[in-house]
Amino acid sequence: MAIIEVNHITKEYRLGQLQSLRHSLQRAAARLRGQPLLERPLFKALDDVDFKVEAGEVLGIIGHNGAGKSTLLKMLAQISVPTRGSVKIHGKVAPLIEVGAGLIGDLTGRENVFLNGAILGIPKAEIRRKFDEIVAFAEMEEFIDTPIKRYSSGMSVRLGFAIATSVASDILIVDEVLAVGDLAFQRKCFDRMEDLIKRQGKTVLLVSHNIRQVERLCSRVILLNKGRIISNGPASAVCTQFYEASDARISTSKSTDLELANSNEWATGEILLRGIEILDTNSNVINKLRHEQTVRIQLRYEVTKKIHTPIFGIGVHTTDFIYLATEHSINQLTLDYLDPGQHVLTFDIPSFPFMPGVYSLRAGVAEGNAARTIFYAENLLHLQVVSDNAEDRTWNEGLVALSGSWSYDTPLLHLTGKTHANS
Repeated sequence: MAIIEVNHITKEYRLGQLQSLRHSLQRAAARLRGQPLLERPLFKALDDVDFKVEAGEVLGIIGHNGAGKSTLLKMLAQISVPTRGSVKIHGKVAPLIEVGAGLIGDLTGRENVFLNGAILGIPKAEIRRKFDEIVAFAEMEEFIDTPIKRYSSGMSVRLGFAIATSVASDILIVDEVLAVGDLAFQRKCFDRMEDLIKRQGKTVLLVSHNIRQVERLCSRVILLNKGRIISNGPASAVCTQFYEASDARISTSKSTDLELANSNEWATGEILLRGIEILDTNSNVINKLRHEQTVRIQLRYEVTKKIHTPIFGIGVHTTDFIYLATEHSINQLTLDYLDPGQHVLTFDIPSFPFMPGVYSLRAGVAEGNAARTIFYAENLLHLQVVSDNAEDRTWNEGLVALSGSWSYDTPLLHLTGKTHANS
């Protein structure tokens, strides 16, 4: 029997439901007079969602902002109830939806551990038994008797995550809580989740915008869009579908307008980027290229003040800002100075190495041997990499093709046996 049964649930909200006292009185008077009331439209946060989860299964729920992911988790955590349909849960649920939300500032960390443990349904004896483990995982030994209001935000969420993941439960509901604390603690959170999944066999429902993380942890994924399930299947297939849809949206969006202020740009004003283009071997401007295609990146700069010994850089990053590669002009292009005016720089790539997907370009300029940065910008231009054979190379094989060659050496033992057989 399934441990979670979601039976055709719909959740509706009336937009603009909160009104002033004046409007409420006017509506009450109109109702008494028998006048028709103009109702605001209903918004469907979830629309006929139906699925089951088996015990021990790890289900990912993905989708763009506003798709209904958090609303669905609140139904499953029994924080909210559906407008129509039903949710059946067979087991104890531990929701990790608002990590640290229940911590009280005037209480110490120690007091909050016991209070939050009680709220989550952990017996006091079990909290005492797990107390040292919770504090050690949160790395809070030195501050456990300090009031929470003295904690940084990172310290609070670390303690909240440590408490929540100590609950003895059958079902764990996780909503974007693996990105708490610094990078080292995020690694600990991820390892704790893998332990709960692989060693303890917990049933887990995971919502995250980190699709790579979802694919690694989950056995099945549901893709939501505008409150409806549009895909439900193996993690790799559904995550690939989501990436392809996201790539299509990004590749059709306009590139950054270089004439406007860019939130990802930093410049002293001595040099300004006026244009960036990708060219094929025939000097045609392109924004779509094949894997391993020969391309040229052309940058047009305007220098406003004489620059001595300029150093140029170009880089590639993913649309979620994972830096993939950077190349500088050091030891390749030596210029004593650049006078004020217009200048064109080119960077030739004989074989673009990245796998099919959508990527962005970044660029920078520094001055002198001390490499004083005078310009830097990210997300300057989107480019889409395609493959002649889409089945051969997909995004989930990685970001860069690993070039190499295979060979096979016959085992020596087999050769020795063959020699004996022939003798």
